[in-house]
Amino acid sequence: MAERSTAAVDVADNSGDEPLTAQADQSTADGVAKNRERDTDSDEAQGSGGSEGPGKTSAPELHSGHKLARRYRLEECVTRLDGFSSWRAVDEKLRRAVGVHILPADHARARSVLAAARSSALLGDPRFVQVLDAVEENDLVYVVHEWLPDATELTALLASVPLEPHDAYQMVSQIASAMAAAHREGLSHLRLNPNAVLRTSSGQWRIRGLAVNAALRGVTSDSPQRTDTEAIGALLYAALTQRWPYESDAYGLSGLPKDVGLIAPDQVRAGVHRGLSELAMRALANDGATASRHEAACTTPEELVKAIGEMPRIRPPEPTFTAPPEYQRTTYQQGTYGRPAPHPGITQPVSAPPPPLQSRTGRALKWAVSALLIAALGLGSWQLAEALMDQGKSSDDTNQTQTTEDGDKNSAAPKPTKTLKIAGAEEYVASGDAQAPGDVANTYDGDSSTYWRTKRYNDGPSLAPYKPGVGIVYDLGSAQEVSAASIALRYGGDHTTVHLYATDSLSPSTGVEGMKEIGNATSSSTSLTVKASKSVKTRYVLLWITAVPNAPTDGYSGAGYKQAITDLKFTG
Repeated sequence: MAERSTAAVDVADNSGDEPLTAQADQSTADGVAKNRERDTDSDEAQGSGGSEGPGKTSAPELHSGHKLARRYRLEECVTRLDGFSSWRAVDEKLRRAVGVHILPADHARARSVLAAARSSALLGDPRFVQVLDAVEENDLVYVVHEWLPDATELTALLASVPLEPHDAYQMVSQIASAMAAAHREGLSHLRLNPNAVLRTSSGQWRIRGLAVNAALRGVTSDSPQRTDTEAIGALLYAALTQRWPYESDAYGLSGLPKDVGLIAPDQVRAGVHRGLSELAMRALANDGATASRHEAACTTPEELVKAIGEMPRIRPPEPTFTAPPEYQRTTYQQGTYGRPAPHPGITQPVSAPPPPLQSRTGRALKWAVSALLIAALGLGSWQLAEALMDQGKSSDDTNQTQTTEDGDKNSAAPKPTKTLKIAGAEEYVASGDAQAPGDVANTYDGDSSTYWRTKRYNDGPSLAPYKPGVGIVYDLGSAQEVSAASIALRYGGDHTTVHLYATDSLSPSTGVEGMKEIGNATSSSTSLTVKASKSVKTRYVLLWITAVPNAPTDGYSGAGYKQAITDLKFTG
């Protein structure tokens, strides 16, 4: 009989977060789990096909397309380590992406994983990635959790620059407050590292793997509050300095120089906020920090929350505004139109008026000229008026014709197009195995010598019945009007067919049949352009290949039906 948890099952629909990835177990002689020298690689790096040690229980042999409880369809295995596996999956009942951890029911840690998952689900704190289901069924134990496609790991945020002081302050405030609430309910994390901390698109910080990550790897601690507090200090230290506060490199960050000990963040990097630097050292004092400035060590998340509350609040930076360009002054001011503006201190020349006609002859001549002008005006006024009226009609006709022609030309003028920036991409696997998920970035890196390739198939050009199709989902960073895509292909021949679909995330919650098609095209050459009949506004675009040509043997694979993409550009 299947044993199901009753906690937090079918909670409010939220797209899930990145999958839990693998990392070597760690423990210390005194039982305190520390993110130290042993924890030198990111979870994802060690989780990609890691081998299992001797005597370990093998992970269940599952595959893409397998369903758990007739509901959770497995899409992609992201970790297989130490007898358990982690998957990106789809909850077909609620049509949303989820993450799933799976291990055999007879695994040594199966009971503790179930207990940790159910305790975490009962907490129900939205600051943590939620456990949605915890099940023992058909000799398997599996834990289903949220999947947050709009969230970014702290690891990725620190890959280029450290956090701004306000962002670091928000991060440590929210993480410490959340962990304090968890410890009040008797829950600890014990594996709180940059891979477990996520920032959503709205700027909120979320923690994944509460209790479950440690249970999956058998990590325990005699002082869980101190362990988690030190881990928060390490997160803050890394956020301020872009360095890991121990000697070994970890999470894509360089460690500190050997044999110098733990030095304060503001001594590692110029411009670090002094108050935050001291706060990090107070949290890391659990591990013997000896910075001269720090006050009493913070040994629990609650104490850390109190220390943060005593700090002056760090406000966000003031927004910067660009001053509008000054209006160009004209010389049409007080009757000076068409004349140079006077310069101060320079005497302007004054033109002398013509001398008046003072003589009797002059007065007679003036009256004669005036009389002639009046007569001329009287005789020619009718002819002049008629001529002006005729000219006005002609001008009206001409203007009307020009306006119509100009309007036609303007309406027919094509709208300018722009190349859309690609912020990220992931391979989309509808069924079976992935093609080359590690190479998706090669399709938009600007290097025509790098490729993402499909596998080789014996029959074609249609990929069915082997697969309904293969493809990549691209993230444009924000919703954009997509009107076309130009694609450079490695192989020509009969023939390549590509479809573009608008979808809802990098891990779509529906199959291709539930997506909106933007356009499709077929080509036998090494380039292909897909144009939309009508531009579609979307953030995520699926490039879906349903037919590939027969290509010869090359350095990548043998002869068969296959294709590779090197340069892709979206326009809108």
